[in-house]
Amino acid sequence: MINRRNFLGLLPAFGLMGCSGNLGLQGSVRPEMERSYRLREFSFAAQPGLNIAESESYYPFADVVWRGDPIGPRIPQIAAMFEEAATRNRAVLDGDFAVDVDVTLIRFHGVTNRTRYTVGGVYNVIFDLTVRSATSGEVIEPTRRVSGNLDAPGGERAFRLDEAGQTQKVRVTDFLTSLLRAQLV
Repeated sequence: MINRRNFLGLLPAFGLMGCSGNLGLQGSVRPEMERSYRLREFSFAAQPGLNIAESESYYPFADVVWRGDPIGPRIPQIAAMFEEAATRNRAVLDGDFAVDVDVTLIRFHGVTNRTRYTVGGVYNVIFDLTVRSATSGEVIEPTRRVSGNLDAPGGERAFRLDEAGQTQKVRVTDFLTSLLRAQLV
């Protein structure tokens, strides 16, 4: 049986474990090919049946955990960040071949306020990505799983980042922008 003292001793391990325990990119192998994409359309969907946690436990067992926006419909909040990431990438992906990109959210596991204000953790984002020709609709890059992890600072460091304007929403939107770009260049 774990008492309060033992539990508090385990908190740093929970913070290191975060949402998946690994930092950086994972997922399916990105096909090796020449890319000169110009992003035309972007569509976002969520896998049906994702469960969303609003509890403030250290590690909710759910597909979606997001606290960077006020309480509300989490999937549309996440969709807005993906849309912003796509918009930013339209400005830099100005290649020769127009493409449409489809994203299906599988997991978006941030940190609860309880975790963020103590030990921190990891934002874990998993989605399926398909690249299609914008003119023919033909699949250029078959659906592949993309997984990325971003450090979620805790305690005083999280507070200092917020004060500097690096809120959860800013950091995660920047991360999604980079994650999408890495898949398309």
